[in-house]
Amino acid sequence: IGVGLVGFGLFFLLFGILLYFDSVLLAFGNLLFLSGLVFIIGFRRTFTFFFQRPKLKGTSFFFGGLVVVLMRWPILGMLLEAYGFISLFR
Repeated sequence: IGVGLVGFGLFFLLFGILLYFDSVLLAFGNLLFLSGLVFIIGFRRTFTFFFQRPKLKGTSFFFGGLVVVLMRWPILGMLLEAYGFISLFR
């Protein structure tokens, strides 16, 4: 279930970007991606991954970008999420 949710999340993110940053598709893709991550590695490990002290900057940018996308500013939100994603997973 988790791999499917992550796959659909990435599909909706790509499809949202291809349709000129459609905020509904981007928000749905983000939520599916995060829920799939929870299903794959578990809630506790997901929480500890995102809220480690050295990764708080990346987490704040990632979730801040998610909130900005939900507020219908998709380009700025995706830029914030991309920076947060890069700083989280480097």
